Amino acid sequence: MVQFQLLSLRAAPKLLVLFFFFILVNFHIAEAGVRHYKWEVKYEYKSPDCYKKLVITINGKSPGPTIQAQEGDTVIVEVNNNLLTENLAIHWHGIRQIGTPWFDGTEGVTQCPILPGDTFVYQFVVDRPGTYLYHAHYGMQREAGLYGMIRVAPNDPEPFSYDFDRSIILNDWYHSSAFEQAALLSSIPFQWVGEPQSLLIHGKGKFECSLSPSSAAGVCDKNNPECSPFVQTVVSGKTYRIRVASLTALSALSFEIEGHNMTVVEADGHYVEPFVVKNLYIYSGETYSVLVKTNQDPSRNYWITSNVVGRNRTAPPGIPPGLAIFNYYPNHPKRQPPTSPPTPPAWDNKDSRLAQSLAIKAHQNYTVKPPTTSDRVIVMLNTQNTIDGFRHWSVNNVSFSLPHTPYLVALKENITGVFNQTPPPDGYDFNNYDISSVANNSNATSSNGIYRLQFNITVDVILQNANTMSKNTSETHPWHLHGHDFWVLGYGNGKFDVNNHPKNYNLVNPIMKNTVPMHPFGWTALRFRSDNPGVWAFHCHIESHFYMGMGVVFEEGIDRVGKLPSSIMGCGKTKGLLRHN
Repeated sequence: MVQFQLLSLRAAPKLLVLFFFFILVNFHIAEAGVRHYKWEVKYEYKSPDCYKKLVITINGKSPGPTIQAQEGDTVIVEVNNNLLTENLAIHWHGIRQIGTPWFDGTEGVTQCPILPGDTFVYQFVVDRPGTYLYHAHYGMQREAGLYGMIRVAPNDPEPFSYDFDRSIILNDWYHSSAFEQAALLSSIPFQWVGEPQSLLIHGKGKFECSLSPSSAAGVCDKNNPECSPFVQTVVSGKTYRIRVASLTALSALSFEIEGHNMTVVEADGHYVEPFVVKNLYIYSGETYSVLVKTNQDPSRNYWITSNVVGRNRTAPPGIPPGLAIFNYYPNHPKRQPPTSPPTPPAWDNKDSRLAQSLAIKAHQNYTVKPPTTSDRVIVMLNTQNTIDGFRHWSVNNVSFSLPHTPYLVALKENITGVFNQTPPPDGYDFNNYDISSVANNSNATSSNGIYRLQFNITVDVILQNANTMSKNTSETHPWHLHGHDFWVLGYGNGKFDVNNHPKNYNLVNPIMKNTVPMHPFGWTALRFRSDNPGVWAFHCHIESHFYMGMGVVFEEGIDRVGKLPSSIMGCGKTKGLLRHN
């Protein structure tokens, strides 16, 4: 008996270790779970703004289902491409894909497209809490309706409190297909796609059917329940966190809830030093969380509105506001507010939009300070050009085009002859280029060359806006970086001064984002670390602009990328690799 007790005492430490190991393993499983989704992507006839057209749906819906996960979870999305005649790729916007660069979902950059009838499995970790997006990243497919939201809950308490958590995605909507628009943009002479026909709030809008041509009789039905206004039902006396996201194809927007102030607390997954707005300016690819107190008269409903800014929404035929209902329970959700929708800010008030950009600072308790200096500076002049008779957007007079073989596979597998080995320039003729006039730009070229970045260095990118090919015109461009967040160091009007403007960078509490606007005739300065092995797109998030060449690609640490899955191959020069996997 004594011997047995001694043996038990000797074994106790091992048993305790095993016990605690069991607890830790199970705790880890509880903390980092797996979220599995099965999606069927196909075309269906829908009438989101009362006008019937083909819409790309996920499991029959547009916007698609919201992905909800916990910080640290693994998300698995099994995508069946049932479009029958179209390829497909889905980008997980704001998810950095650390360790899984092949699942970024960017056709031509990180993967071959998903062929009709094929099933592709995306698998990645959502390593940070916050509000993110997903959308198509093949051609201009996003604007056909394939988009949705990703909400990642935190493991730790957040620096604000609320009673309910809600989401609203804003969009603009064209009646022409992405194919028709691509044909216009690729025509000689150039034909612009024009302004959208309507604005959608969470997939619902209202097009004035009397404006549709007579040949479309029966196509537009203002009484179709599909286009009844989106309703956000609330209870009086509560605080709502509303996650507002934009995935417009073209438009910059202002967002407002009639009679209610909004306190901005999160931007692109990062906590913001709170500030109050009446109108939230939001650009394609951005996400914000705002806190709204339901402290108004509860006997009525209120308007939720979105309006175009930065482009002339009043020019005929005009772009009507997006309208939804902020429904105070127990009022009937379809009961219209007794007032007219609030007057939006002036579409051409650039100063107020710039002021909001400058107001966004990192939360004082969640500030990650940037490196004080950079190792490389790239100044990107954004211009319009004519190349071989075609209209293009260009960066430093180079218009970007995608190769048939994805960069990631070509670089990792040492496949040659895939893309131009000459990198785009790091700058332009600072002294002589006049950003305020229509430039000749006769030396513009098209290329699929990329920027090769040394691994783990600090890179500054200055986005410089300029005049388009129309006099006195400079557009707003939201730029999105895949695989990274960046510090927003500053904004300014006019031409960026390489020698003096960096002296005024915000190195104390700059917000980190993945998408940022470049204002008309102005500049935006960013800083990021090239610390995520892979190949990453950086481009204007306006569909037609990226299609016309407004983007670049960064490569960093390709030797550190793990073995590529064969599922991302099968196109261009990757076809031969499939036989060896």
